[in-house]
Amino acid sequence: MARKSSSAAFLSSIAAHPWASLRDAAVLSAVMAFCVLLTRRYDIFAFITSLADAPHRISPAEATLLGCIGVSCVWIFISRRMVAVERDAVMDPDQLAGQLRELRELAMQDPLTSLPNRRVLISAIETATMSVPIGARAHVLFLLDLNGFKRVNDSHGHAVGDQALQAVVERFRRVTRADDILARLGGDEFALLARNIDVATAQAIGTRFINALEREIRTDESTHKIGVAVGAALFPSDANTAEKLLRHADIAMYRAKLEEGSALVFFHSIAEQLPAAHRASA
Repeated sequence: MARKSSSAAFLSSIAAHPWASLRDAAVLSAVMAFCVLLTRRYDIFAFITSLADAPHRISPAEATLLGCIGVSCVWIFISRRMVAVERDAVMDPDQLAGQLRELRELAMQDPLTSLPNRRVLISAIETATMSVPIGARAHVLFLLDLNGFKRVNDSHGHAVGDQALQAVVERFRRVTRADDILARLGGDEFALLARNIDVATAQAIGTRFINALEREIRTDESTHKIGVAVGAALFPSDANTAEKLLRHADIAMYRAKLEEGSALVFFHSIAEQLPAAHRASA
């Protein structure tokens, strides 16, 4: 396995440094050719009578010497390529830092929409719940679930579904405020965290997301009617922890899905309607 790995590294080095490899091969081949021509022209062991041979013929001793030179040339070529492999393995610190930064960004980002993912959202919620909102304001978590998106996937395939999803996200971006955090939780579920806002502003934010999908979504070859169910929960009036805030926004969102068409539901507006046992566990 180690030999196979070394061979792969050697071939990879040649592929990564084609001009350097060609230069080394040309130089070493020229050295070998010069030695062969020199031996063909002169009897290099003539000073040793016992090893000398007729002119213009390569004696066994000379053949051995040429073989050693050839092996040395091959060894030099391989060793230079392996040095290149080791040099490539030692990455420049700035380059390494850049790659690590890119990996961290990818780990925090949804690959299809480039939105922050669930991990980023939860971290933001936990950070928000560490600070009390100013005055009568609140930190508001909106959970958004698309209506009719499954039909697009089932009827037109996932490629068209991805196009429709990207078009939805583009509209959501347009109505998202600069200080808010819009994230994709997975599938057709999204979330928005808005900090230090009053109830009227929260109502306006939720309504903007609904209005963003009033017009049909257009993909390459078709149009699709997609709506959104929006559930909202307020910190600290609806929940005093990040976990509860997520759960209560989720409850409100599922209640919004029961409505016909797009709808916005706040948890506090349905809390009294929940069964007593459910209300206690919430």
